[in-house]
Amino acid sequence: MSTSTHTDATGTAADVAGTTTGLRNLYYARFGFAVVWAGLVVLTASALTPVSIALLVVYPLFDVAAAVVDFRSSGTARPRVPLYANMALSLLAAIGLAVAVTSGIPDVLRVWGAWAITAGIVQLIVAVLRRGLGGQWAMVLSGGISAVAGTSFVVQAAGAGASLTTVAGYATLGGVFFLVSAIRLHRRAAG
Repeated sequence: MSTSTHTDATGTAADVAGTTTGLRNLYYARFGFAVVWAGLVVLTASALTPVSIALLVVYPLFDVAAAVVDFRSSGTARPRVPLYANMALSLLAAIGLAVAVTSGIPDVLRVWGAWAITAGIVQLIVAVLRRGLGGQWAMVLSGGISAVAGTSFVVQAAGAGASLTTVAGYATLGGVFFLVSAIRLHRRAAG
């Protein structure tokens, strides 16, 4: 997926352009996945069924795959430690969700909330480190909102109205932020 061209160890304009293109394409894919995933979750959110369970576990696994693609395609804009942290957190979230589904929606929301908080902080860090690429302000906002939303999931888990539909809304909003960043990167490359 990388269109990066490495001509020297310091990161040339071609490397930055390749990084921007790779991130833009990844962000478009993440938007599409988030929107489709959220729609499917809304259709199955009333109970923990095999389909809703599979959807819950697939989302963080997709995040792991996206972080791997990001790592491979981001060239000199690759913040290694935060991307490794993101991969580990998302993998742990998938495992945690696979376990939490056996206890019910409140435990799913607790695990999802913990993941949203920690992954949001990591996303915020990655976006700040990449601010020179452009289009990252939406990722900064997304990371911050993710941390706040994660807290709301944990709080919601303690209440009577614990529902998976809020997770679908969270994914949709995150997808919109990826779309905004992709469009900004696309415009920057064209301009």
